[in-house]
Formats: sequence, structure tokens, C-alpha cells
Amino acid sequence: MDFVLTKSQIEIQKAARNFAKGEFAKELSLELEKKHEFPTKTWKKAAELGFIGIYFDEKYSGQGLGILENVIVAEELCSKDSTIGSALILAGLASESLLRFACEELKQQFLPLIAEGKMLSADAFTELDHGHDMTVMNTTAVRDRGDWIVNGTKTFVGNGCQAGFYTVLCQTDPDANPSYKGISMILIEADRNGITATNAGENLGIRMMSTANVRFKDVRIPLTHLIGEEGKGFDQLQAIFHESRILIAAQALGMAQGAFDRALAYVKQREQFGKKITEFQITRHKLADMAIKIELARLITYKAAWSFDAGDISSKLFSMAKMYATQAAVEVADEAIQLLGGYGYMVEYEVERFYRDAKMTEILEGTQTIQKNTIAAALLGQIK
Repeated sequence: MDFVLTKSQIEIQKAARNFAKGEFAKELSLELEKKHEFPTKTWKKAAELGFIGIYFDEKYSGQGLGILENVIVAEELCSKDSTIGSALILAGLASESLLRFACEELKQQFLPLIAEGKMLSADAFTELDHGHDMTVMNTTAVRDRGDWIVNGTKTFVGNGCQAGFYTVLCQTDPDANPSYKGISMILIEADRNGITATNAGENLGIRMMSTANVRFKDVRIPLTHLIGEEGKGFDQLQAIFHESRILIAAQALGMAQGAFDRALAYVKQREQFGKKITEFQITRHKLADMAIKIELARLITYKAAWSFDAGDISSKLFSMAKMYATQAAVEVADEAIQLLGGYGYMVEYEVERFYRDAKMTEILEGTQTIQKNTIAAALLGQIK
């Protein structure tokens, strides 16, 4: 069992670190978050350097690398800046659906646009009436000659106001029993007639990305925009959750490391009662506990990514990684605020933003309760 990154992976790690160091200025981040503005220039530079869609095949303008390399990049970007890093890593939301299940024509048309930083994408899965229950959809797609006609509303759509296309879960067979066997996945361009995207409200964290409600009113889409097989949308969704949960774990890991780095730098120079606060045992123990959580989160996240790349698909492991890493990020960021005291509550010192962004990772791609359900189901032999 080898725990050492390859020479190529170390070079990718260094390149991502240097890019973030050179481009993620604190003043820029504070300004963009205040304006709720996407870091467009930085995103395009990241795409030019190959950090977006790094795991896409080269024929789709990717690097032909694996999920582990994507995890390495995500960790580095999010440790330097939790918000800009997240915006870049999530620029290709929904791309997994295309990469794993779409026909070659759709892949050729849309994946290069994502990898080259020319288009954002979004997954439109969640509905207000159902929340995390994806087994039934109010959004419908009905055949009409050579098209689908789509009607319905999706909520909490990341990148929703800026995306060039949506990957949409639709009920294509209303009579299916159980209902999830009648759900299909369809690609819908954002500029189609009948689409309205509105801001869903202000978020606690990840404020550079828009979160939208997207309404589809008699939207006409070619039948060829079906992703994968008709009636297999729910199954495809469960499959893409595997890698998306690993990616969220990697984001959280980077956030935990970034919050820790800032807290460590602060306590090394801070004095109280005539001595450095690093001389107090309670401070040392807090740092030790934080470092342990980060290291364990890194181990399980890297293992999950390595397992995925090796073809060993384990819902249990991927949910464990997502659950532990996101929980660790929240706890580490919270402790970082405590170590900075009053300064930890101030925007300028950043750790409060790392905490807010980390909290979002606990919700993305399934809450902690959903991860526990998946883990328990695997332990009981209901799924792998």
C-alpha cells in the first residue's frame, strides 16, 4: 500500500498551489463575495491551465487524468480561498452526467466548453416539494413528435443564473411504478424559450455562485438531448453522486486546511499574559485535535478518489469520505474562530468565511443524515 503521490501528481499539486497563490488575492475575494459576483477572470485562467475538467478525456479538452488529480486540485484551491476555490471546482456542475452517460454528440458539443472556461453548467435536480427525495419529480417531459416538452420548477440550482445549460431530472413516464423508474435526465440549454432563472436568495456561504430557482414553461427540447437511457435518470443520478461526493469531500478538506493554516499563523504571533499563546497547553491541544481531523479527512478522501479511479465503486466509502471531511471542515473552522477570538469573527481574518463555506459542504450532494442512510444500507447489505 503506497501513500506517496506520483511525480506527476506532485507537479499538479504544486501548479495548483502556485496558481492559487498568484491569483487568489484576499482583497479580490472579499470584493467578489460582497458583490455576490462569480470570479470569471480567475475561472478562465484556471481553464487555460487545465484545472477545469482535468478528468475529462483529452478529446473533450480535458487532461485525461483521474478523480484523484481533481481532488488534489480542489484541496489546493479551497485551502487558499474557500469561496473562489469552490466556485472554480463547481464550475462544471452536471458535467459528470454528460461524461458518464451522454451520447458522443452531446459530449463533443458541451464538455469542451466547460473545460475551456467558456460555459458554466448546472444540475437541476431538486424540487421544492420533494427536497432530497429524488424518487418522484413534478417536472415533466412529454414527447411531441421529435421533441420533449418540459414543464416544472427546480430549486437550489447552483450556477443557476449563469449556466449555459442544465441537466434536468424529469418525469417522462407518469405511470411508472415505482415512480423513479419513470425519471429521465435531459440536457436543456439555458437560452431556450420558456426558461426563467431567478435568484433563490442570499446564501450563508459560497456567495460567489448563484443559487437559483429555474422554471421551465413549455420548453421544447430535441429528443436527442436525452442523457443516457429513458427511465434511468434516477439510477444515473445515484452513480454520479459517487464522484460528486468525493469532490465535495475534497473541497471540505481544503477548507479545513485553510482555516487551520490561518489559525496556526495567528497563534504563533499572538501573546497573552506576557507569553505566546502557543505556550498554553490548551492551545497546543486544540491545534493537535484540528490536525488529526484534517489528516484523517485527507486519508479517507484520497482513498475514495483512488478507489473510484481503480473502478472499485463503494457507496459506503464515498459517503463516509463526504460525511467525515465536511464535518471535520466545520469543526476545524469553528475552532479556528475560537483561537482567533474576536478577530475570528471579523471578515478581514477570513476564518469566519471558511466556516460559512464549510457549512455548505455538509448540505451539498446530501446531508449528513443521507450519508448515514447510505452507509447503514451498505452495512446491512442493501447496496454495495
